[in-house]
Amino acid sequence: MKDFTKEILAYALDNAIEFGKADASKILPKLFQHGLEKKEISSTIPLIKEITERVNSMELKERAKEFAKLQKIVKKNEEEKDKDLPEIDVSELKEVVTRIAPEPSKYSHLGHALSFLLNYLYAKKYGGECLLRFEDTNPEKVSQEYVDAFLEDLKDYLGIKYDKIKYVSDDMQKLYGYAEELVKNGHAYICHCPQEEVRDNRAKGVECGCRQFPLGIQILRWKEFLDGKYAEGHAVLRLKGNMQSQNFVMRDPILFRRLDAKHYRHGTKYKIWPMYDFYNPIEDSLMGVTLILRSNEFDLRVELQDYIKDLLKLKKQRIIQYGRFNVKEFTTKGREIRELIESGNLIGWDDPRLITLKALRRRGIAKEAFYELAKQVGLSKHPVNLEFDMIAAINRKILDKKTMRYFFVDNAVKIEIENAKGLKDIEIPVHPDTPEKTRKVKVADRIFISGKDFNDLKGQEVRLLHLFNLVLNEKTKISSVENKKIPKIQWVCNGIKVKVLMPSGEWVDGFAEKAIEKLKVGEVVQFERFGFVRFDRKNKDAYEFWFGHK
Repeated sequence: MKDFTKEILAYALDNAIEFGKADASKILPKLFQHGLEKKEISSTIPLIKEITERVNSMELKERAKEFAKLQKIVKKNEEEKDKDLPEIDVSELKEVVTRIAPEPSKYSHLGHALSFLLNYLYAKKYGGECLLRFEDTNPEKVSQEYVDAFLEDLKDYLGIKYDKIKYVSDDMQKLYGYAEELVKNGHAYICHCPQEEVRDNRAKGVECGCRQFPLGIQILRWKEFLDGKYAEGHAVLRLKGNMQSQNFVMRDPILFRRLDAKHYRHGTKYKIWPMYDFYNPIEDSLMGVTLILRSNEFDLRVELQDYIKDLLKLKKQRIIQYGRFNVKEFTTKGREIRELIESGNLIGWDDPRLITLKALRRRGIAKEAFYELAKQVGLSKHPVNLEFDMIAAINRKILDKKTMRYFFVDNAVKIEIENAKGLKDIEIPVHPDTPEKTRKVKVADRIFISGKDFNDLKGQEVRLLHLFNLVLNEKTKISSVENKKIPKIQWVCNGIKVKVLMPSGEWVDGFAEKAIEKLKVGEVVQFERFGFVRFDRKNKDAYEFWFGHK
C-alpha cells in the first residue's frame, strides 16, 4: 500500500489555511487523484483523522511554513474520474436475472444497501431484470412492519425499480412438495432427537439413529409432521448429507422445523417452516434467477445448495461472491437495536446513532451517495469495513455542489458592537457557485456567535464572515473591513431558534438566520462552518434539524 502521508498533510494544510480549520471529510476524495484504491479506504481514514488533528493544533505561521514545502502536491480543480462497476462475463447466460432477497426481520442498513445495489446495477448494466424476494419463513421474526420498511427504502429512498416481487411464504405448498420428493427418494428423514443431541452428533460426525428407519416409516412420519402431530421442538426434517464432511453444513442439515408463532401474512395456516438452505436454491430456480451476487460468508453453503439442486433436478445459477461488508462502530443486529429502542436508549430505528437507511435518510444522505459507494467497493474479494466517514465523504461531494448555505451559531454568545448602528442589511450568495442568487441577511449592533468561537478566540481580531473585522469581546467595535488572513467566524443577527440533533443523540441549541423560515421539511442545507443538516420539522419552540456530517 502506498504511503499517502504527504498527500494527506498537503490537503489538510491547504484546507486549514483556506477555512481556518482542516476538515477530515474533505481529504479522502482528493486522494483518488494520487492513486488511492477502494480497498485502501478503510485503512486510510484513521491516518486522515490523525493528520488533520495535528494540522488543527498548529499555529498559522507553522501551517504556512509547512504548506510551502508541500503545495506542489495539491491538484486544484481536478475531478476524480467516474467509476463504474467491474465487468462480469455473462456470455454464457441467455439473460441476466438477479435478485434482492432480504429477510424482513429488521430494518435495512448501509451494508444491505450496497448488496441491493450491486444486484440491481448489474442487472441494469447487462439489460436484465432484478427481482425482489422476501424470505419470510420465520414467523417469530418477520413482520409487515419490516416488509413495509424495506419497500420504502428500496423504492422511495434508493430508487430501485425491481421488476417483480415475491414472498417465499406464498410458496409453502410447493416447498412441501419438494420436501416430500426428497423423503420419498430416500434423501431426507424425520429426526426426533433433542436439539442438544443433534448438535453434538454433528460436531462428532455421528449419524443419527432416526436416519436408519425404513422408507415407509419416513414417509409416514413426514406426513404426521406436516399434519401437526409432533409438537414444536419434538421433530425436524433433515437432509441425508455426509456426516464425515469437512464442510460442517453438509452434516445432515435441518430442512424444516415446526414453529407455532402466528405469521404476519398467513396467520396460523402453516406450522411447518423451511430453513434458508432449503428454500433459497429452490426459489432461485423457480424465479428464473441466472446471476447471484452475494457476500462470501455464504461460501460454505454453496456445496449444500448445489447438492439440493442436483437432487431436485433444478437449474443452477452463476454465483459471484464478494467480500463481506462489515459496518464499523455501529450495531446492526436487530435484537440489540430492538432492546435499545424498548429501553429508551434509542428513539427508534432512525436514531442518528444507527447506520440504518432510515437514520441515514433522516440525516440527509443522498441516494446517489450509495450508488457511488457501491461502485467504489465493487466486487472486492476482501472484506470491506464500512465507516460512516466513507459515505459522508461521497455525500459531501454531492451536496456541496447544490445545497444552499445559511448562518448558524450553537451555544450562542451575544456581542454588542458599539459602532455598528446604521449598518445596512447585506446580500450574501446562497451558494459560492451562484453569486447571482442571494439572500438578505440582517445586520445590527447586537449579534450572536458560537460559544466555542468566543471561548477560543476571545481578545483576538476576527472577521465576521462576509462582513467586517473586530476584536472579539462582549462589547467591541468594528476594527476594519479589510479581508485579512485572520480567523473567520459565523454570526447571526435577529436569529431564529434552532435545535440540531447530533450523531451522539444529543441536541445542540442555537440561532440561525431568518431565511431558514422558507425551508421545506426534508430539505438539506449547509450551516456554514458547522455542517450539512436536514430540516426535520418545526415545533413550538424551535426549528429542528438533523446533523448529517461536516
